[in-house]
Amino acid sequence: MELDSRLPGGPVHRLIFAVDIEGSTARANPAMGELRRILYELLDRALEGAGIGSRHLEPFTDRGDSVLILIKPHDDVPKTLVLGQLVPILTALLAEHNASVARPELRMRLRAVVHAGEVYEDNKGFYGDNLDIAFRLLEAQPLKKALRKAAASPLALVVSEEIFNGLGQQGYIDGASFESFQVRASGRIYRGWVHFPVFEPTAQRQNNQDLTRVPVPGAVLSPVGRP
Repeated sequence: MELDSRLPGGPVHRLIFAVDIEGSTARANPAMGELRRILYELLDRALEGAGIGSRHLEPFTDRGDSVLILIKPHDDVPKTLVLGQLVPILTALLAEHNASVARPELRMRLRAVVHAGEVYEDNKGFYGDNLDIAFRLLEAQPLKKALRKAAASPLALVVSEEIFNGLGQQGYIDGASFESFQVRASGRIYRGWVHFPVFEPTAQRQNNQDLTRVPVPGAVLSPVGRP
């Protein structure tokens, strides 16, 4: 069966990555429009920097002040690549943007979620319990509160329990750098794990990549402390 084959009404497995702009309702529409443009530009640059291209992705789903990205099951885009490269690159790009922009209303901080599971598609797009879970985690008050308290961090990441357990038990993430909370979705209680990514400035990251030539998708993530 080909990678993109669909069974009518059947599920397909996707790695779920979504981001949401903090405090979007406090911005005037012109500023929000500019932030949306900047967000898509930063996402494109982060995906490119992590080596994730259009062949790996479903079309982006726009949700106003958030963006849903579904990643197809490719061996060259493991979860460790998303957590170890995509998220830190996006965090670095956010920090650099915020340091360079003069207008305060165009500074941007993000909440991000990583989850994975079966999703369903119809002629309107994707849907299903796993997307509901991901967005409940993304919108959870404990995550919003954590980002408000971490003033120096441009991005707060939450991973689902499936992601945390699957990678943490094998040593691919440092569990001590995550804090847990619970949400209710689809009539059940789910646990999320909050983390603040460490990032390298763009110049330093490019120098490191020049030295190693090719990023290692399966590299073990370095321990990451909370701010």
